[in-house]
Amino acid sequence: MVVLSKIYTRTGDGGTTALGDGSRVAKTDPRVEAYGTVDEANSTIGLARQHAQGEMDDRLSMIQNDLFDLGADLCRPGVARDKEAEHPPLRVAAAQVDRLEAEIDAMNEALEPLRSFVLPGGSALAAHLHLCRTVTRRAERLAVDLAAGGDVNDAAVKYLNRLSDWFFVASRIANDDGRGDVLWVPGANRE
Repeated sequence: MVVLSKIYTRTGDGGTTALGDGSRVAKTDPRVEAYGTVDEANSTIGLARQHAQGEMDDRLSMIQNDLFDLGADLCRPGVARDKEAEHPPLRVAAAQVDRLEAEIDAMNEALEPLRSFVLPGGSALAAHLHLCRTVTRRAERLAVDLAAGGDVNDAAVKYLNRLSDWFFVASRIANDDGRGDVLWVPGANRE
């Protein structure tokens, strides 16, 4: 359990922060950028949840919890040493990716195939889910870049990739099962 009795520590005043293994890095370190952007994505979900109800809100709540897992995963370098650790760190599991895929498939069954690209918008919930999608895509790009160094859990990157797809399909559900989607009309304003 986490106990936060004091919010500020002053340890970051010099521009560094502690990773999950206790090492200190610059606040601009690519690892910090990656898990910081995951936190940003989580905050956008909080905004989306202001417009969600029922099953959609329940799923968004689960995703928010998963993103805390993912942030904990990304802030802990040393994936290759996990098996040697006395207390293995929290890592995103393949089952979390599988759950997203199953939810995407179930939501997508209610939708007609797209015949155009969708512009971000429609209902308030859909617009917020598109914001979640784009911030998640940025987090994914940062995690992929970090993974190029070979020290990132593969399931964490896969989770972010599926999650942005999840948000896209969920935005269509939030737009009256796609009937309220705002479709791109190529070249509509050229004349």
